[in-house]
Amino acid sequence: MKYIAEINIMTRSEILDPQGKAVKLGLHNLQMDTIDNVRIGKHIRLEVDAETEDQARSTVDSACRQLLANLIMEEYSFDLHTA
Repeated sequence: MKYIAEINIMTRSEILDPQGKAVKLGLHNLQMDTIDNVRIGKHIRLEVDAETEDQARSTVDSACRQLLANLIMEEYSFDLHTA
């Protein structure tokens, strides 16, 4: 069965996010002063062939831990659904 994983990777909240700060400054320059605490992350969508949903979850989790996310600086979460 084919599954689609929607993965979100964000810098940990205790880590400085210079990209987010630059975007926040740009938004404030556009008079959008009500926007605060901007964080920039990654969104990854991938397809997984697996016999069960648990197997697909395990594969996606392994991909995140081993390659997609830097666990020292980033956190990840994902949603999984059938294709």
